[in-house]
Amino acid sequence: MNNSITARFKLDYGEFQLSVNLSLPNSGVTVLFGHSGSGKTTLLRCIVGLQQAQQSYLEINGSVWENSDVGIFLPTHKRPLGYVFQEANLFSHLSVRENLNFGLKRIKANPANFPSKKATFQYTKIINLLGIEHLLDRMPERLSGGEKQRVAIARALVLNPEILLMDEPLASLDAKRKQEILPFLSRLNQELNIPVLYVTHSHQEVAQLADYLVVLEAGKVQASGSLSETLSRLDLPLSQDREATTVWNTTVVEHETDFHLTRVVFDGSSLSLPAIEAKIGTPLRIQIYARDVSIVLEVPRATSILNVLPATITDIVDGESGQTIVRLEVGNQPLLAHITRKSALILNLKIGKAVFVQIKGMSILNVCQKFRH
Repeated sequence: MNNSITARFKLDYGEFQLSVNLSLPNSGVTVLFGHSGSGKTTLLRCIVGLQQAQQSYLEINGSVWENSDVGIFLPTHKRPLGYVFQEANLFSHLSVRENLNFGLKRIKANPANFPSKKATFQYTKIINLLGIEHLLDRMPERLSGGEKQRVAIARALVLNPEILLMDEPLASLDAKRKQEILPFLSRLNQELNIPVLYVTHSHQEVAQLADYLVVLEAGKVQASGSLSETLSRLDLPLSQDREATTVWNTTVVEHETDFHLTRVVFDGSSLSLPAIEAKIGTPLRIQIYARDVSIVLEVPRATSILNVLPATITDIVDGESGQTIVRLEVGNQPLLAHITRKSALILNLKIGKAVFVQIKGMSILNVCQKFRH
């Protein structure tokens, strides 16, 4: 069986043209990222079947859903997928339980498209993962925005889909509600073996959720690849943005309770970060802002910064307003640093040069703790 998602679309939609050719992993979370008008939602609608492109080829897990060359176009209701919109779109006259059961009717109406033999039915598990057990008998009007969206996600998942598509599901929520729901999305990624295509223009959601990143601009793919490699490419605007970040996967090895610190390791090196509640051995994803990384030529004799690591410069470019963007490798992990052009000149920074990086401990965020049971 083909273990990837192949999506090729050419769509001429008046003033907007979409032209993409993608081969995506069929596991984890693939984030479609770009500014408004870049084509993210249009691409998602093509995959769902709500938008038909003039030229198309779509294959999911070895099954062809579209092929314009031979006239294949599987209508949306026959595609074994789950779709979550920006708005929850719950049925206001139905309770949460009844909203979930409405989704189940789709399986009964289309047993050939949603055969139960493809996977063990996980109705109860999904409810528990999304933390909506206590909401089942409530009406939608009595739910908060975050609760509504969790119910909408559950309704999509009870279909037992082969792929879950999410179109900026947090866009309508305030910052507090977003932080409420993000851990649930991270948890779903770890617990359910369903590939997710997730549309967003939020840097934070990219850092917290993505395993694979597709960057779109004006209907075309600027870049696609693993999260860490794509975020650290200096030929992309992402690396020059004030919110430019690097994401590392680490493991918790120690809690320094006297100092309220947690120590994590990666590739033989370690980092100290503000204390978190996590068992020893817990995998942890951390986010490091490029603006919080400084470069020195020697290990400082005295510094308040705890995290000083050896690194090698792998790329360097001049940015805007006197800024220089440096890409480094720390072990096998890429790292971005934003420094002044004057600093780069004084330090005589060049590709291949061995240096040390200082990372402010408070800039390292626990953005994606994996849940274990």
